[in-house]
Amino acid sequence: MRINKTLVSPIIFSLFGCSGINNNERPNIIYIFTDQQSANMMSCAGNEWLNTPAMDYIADNGVRFTRAYAPNPVCSPARVSLMTGRFPGYFNDENGNQVRENKGSMKIPQVSDEVLNTSIAPFLKKADYELYYGGKEHLPKSLTPKVLGFNDFCDDERGELSLEAAKIIKSDHDRPYFMVISLINPHDICYMALRQMATSENDAKILKRATVELTMLDSAMKIPEGISYDQFIESYCPPVPANYEPQFEEPEAVKKLINARPFRKNARINFTEDQWRHHRYAYHRLTEFVDDKIQTILDAVKESGQENNTLIIFSSDHGDMSASHRMEHKSVLYEESANIPFMAMWKGKIRGGRVDNKHLVSNGLDLLPTVCDYAGIEGVSDPRGKSLRPLFEEKKVKWRETLGVESEIGRMVVDQDGFKYIRYDGAGIEEQLLYLKEDPFETTHFTNDPRYTDRLNALREVYEKEWFK
Repeated sequence: MRINKTLVSPIIFSLFGCSGINNNERPNIIYIFTDQQSANMMSCAGNEWLNTPAMDYIADNGVRFTRAYAPNPVCSPARVSLMTGRFPGYFNDENGNQVRENKGSMKIPQVSDEVLNTSIAPFLKKADYELYYGGKEHLPKSLTPKVLGFNDFCDDERGELSLEAAKIIKSDHDRPYFMVISLINPHDICYMALRQMATSENDAKILKRATVELTMLDSAMKIPEGISYDQFIESYCPPVPANYEPQFEEPEAVKKLINARPFRKNARINFTEDQWRHHRYAYHRLTEFVDDKIQTILDAVKESGQENNTLIIFSSDHGDMSASHRMEHKSVLYEESANIPFMAMWKGKIRGGRVDNKHLVSNGLDLLPTVCDYAGIEGVSDPRGKSLRPLFEEKKVKWRETLGVESEIGRMVVDQDGFKYIRYDGAGIEEQLLYLKEDPFETTHFTNDPRYTDRLNALREVYEKEWFK
């Protein structure tokens, strides 16, 4: 099954502009995104095991969406989507295979002129925006920020990145700018399980290159001075989650994904509850580390005197399982992996302190039309992407009722009522119907529940006709 590429249309410029923004009112736009941060990994989301004042500031002065999803919950495919406004599955790798996982995504060959002309950077260049990109890329050579037209101002992914971004923010600008700030953490949590079982040649290479990452992880895992290990686990570490055990009738595709990498299998089978709790502790500390870098950026915006003329959007590329279903890492379609933070603030333009629990958001599909809207032009790549501006500004608008998400082991459609229809294809075709309102931790499934037969059939049709033809 393939995504229908005929759905992707070329740029359409409105004669009057789709937003009606006066050129003098167009904001600077800063898109901050972290790596591997689940939606619940913020204190403003009610998580009592960490403190994220910078993220909370964005939430307090803007809107937070709880039903935002990655287009694909793994690094490179998600980033391809953010840059192009398309599902990663729109592209093929150098061997002609559809892109739905990291390896293939990094091997997307030269893309078409249509893609080059209807990605986020070319749109904003036509709107006369300065373009800046700093931090982690993890993109194929054909879609790097530099190729697409960004000023690639910093290769660091940590503290140096935030400082360099702050310099640009506080400098003089004679026209508005769009800046992408791609921070690496809390991604360093990946190395905890990996270094215990890096048995393949590739995993050993990853570990050998990870000097900075391992140092950061060790800092996050450090037990506070004067605290015994037992006291640390009992009083400092988050408990294991409510969905700690594998899902009832777990799909074979999920098992195959776990078993394909020895370190994942080892974590599931051999990690004790104490080890999982320590893992969760480190994940929370790494999130606090990146929040500190975000604070540097927010401070720079204030010091520039441009806070009332700057739209700040915050998100992540995907989440982390963090012991749910005895898993770490990402790539699966469970909420911990696919549901991501998404917030926006523009003082004086977006009412602060709002939480949107209703509207379905795809950061990969929706970022491009949103920033183009604020830039005063119409930007279209995949027409299923939607400008979030009406939601930011509490305008009445007809919104999507369903949203598609890809992964390397299957695809899913989520709906506004909390149902998730998943069609796994990583180990043969397997279907699941999940229902978040009845089972928010996805401990079971409702595929054969007669109460939801009509919903199952309806979502099958939506999957095939609207999202994954």
